[in-house]
Amino acid sequence: MLMQKCKKLITVIGILLLITVLVSCDTTVSEPVTVSIKTYDRTTLAVGKTLQLELTDPDLSATWSASNDAVTVDQNGLVTAVREGKVAVTATCGEASDSVMIQVVAAPVTPDDGAGDNDDGAGDNGGGAGNGDNDDPAAHAPATSLAEALERSQKGILSGMLTVPDQAPTLSAYRPMQNGQYILNDQPYFADNNTYVVVDAYGQEVFRVYRGGGYITLEEVAAYVYAFGDVPANYVSSKNMEPENSIWGQYLRLNHTRFSGDTDRYPYEPRLPNISGCGGALYYYEIDIGTTGTDCDPAYISKIYNDGQTITRGAARIVYGKYDLDSDGVYEFGEHHLFYTYNHYNDFQEYLNYYGGWGQMFGNITGGGSISSKTDYNPTPYVAVVRAQLPDGVQAAAIFYDPKHYLLAAA
Repeated sequence: MLMQKCKKLITVIGILLLITVLVSCDTTVSEPVTVSIKTYDRTTLAVGKTLQLELTDPDLSATWSASNDAVTVDQNGLVTAVREGKVAVTATCGEASDSVMIQVVAAPVTPDDGAGDNDDGAGDNGGGAGNGDNDDPAAHAPATSLAEALERSQKGILSGMLTVPDQAPTLSAYRPMQNGQYILNDQPYFADNNTYVVVDAYGQEVFRVYRGGGYITLEEVAAYVYAFGDVPANYVSSKNMEPENSIWGQYLRLNHTRFSGDTDRYPYEPRLPNISGCGGALYYYEIDIGTTGTDCDPAYISKIYNDGQTITRGAARIVYGKYDLDSDGVYEFGEHHLFYTYNHYNDFQEYLNYYGGWGQMFGNITGGGSISSKTDYNPTPYVAVVRAQLPDGVQAAAIFYDPKHYLLAAA
């Protein structure tokens, strides 16, 4: 009798131990715990701002960490933005984890706070022609007016961020769709004819680009080309110019030339909409995006695009085409496609005209082909988008647009 009671007691203890194991985040379990961070409206955070992250399951307790020092995160999930950059914030529970990508951007600058301006109005720290505050990222802040942007360009000083972009674009956690297709935001956001306001997927301002300014990040360059139909001031059409021969130094960017799109010669390339190289009527152009290298195409070594001495052109390009959508003989805002490829024309994503807005990838690697192969290729077709306003968005504070006064630069 006593033996039976002992067996029952041991069984009960065993069950309790099993339950303890199953609910613990620090122990390997037979049915793994699922960790999920709640979906947040924003994945962009200005320096100095905070964001409280939470788990979908409030009963779980996780350990929080960040992939670099662009933010700090405490063990309650409170994220504080420290410097510009892209960072993954991860919640870990045992062997399970979930991450959210956050892009830290420069804090908003008021005209009278002196940020990026050391008495000469252009943010020049005395580094000499072509350098200025480009030599001191900590002192650099984006330009806050057209006049400042133009003055900076005369000295080879960027009007945007100094961060050299990663290869792959940072995607917004929220990319609105309509009828199963991504929305390409066709609402123009201009503060004036020379100032374009870049918004997020909710229509709220993230940053501005100024006509005639210099820019290097993917988001800034894409917005600039899409808004103004031309390239930033630090771009040249040459494919061979040396940094030492330009006031832009390490921020010089090359290549503004025609893109053939000839899929007979390059069968691994997907056919872009109405492209002239395949019998269409639309001329496309390409420009370099200077990334930190490439890890997807063995033909391109992974090096910094421009180290100040030598330019090593990688595999990343913006490819855009202007077309007269309303057949009035004039290129106006929104009358072109803009794509990004970071594996040398094998795959493309379309710019959706908001921060982190990039469409569905299509092309050769997406279809299972081999990189740049003329024998083993399978490019998937262009994935169409819907041109419409962002749903339920809040317009940026200052919006101005008059199509009679604002015209894109003709090719």
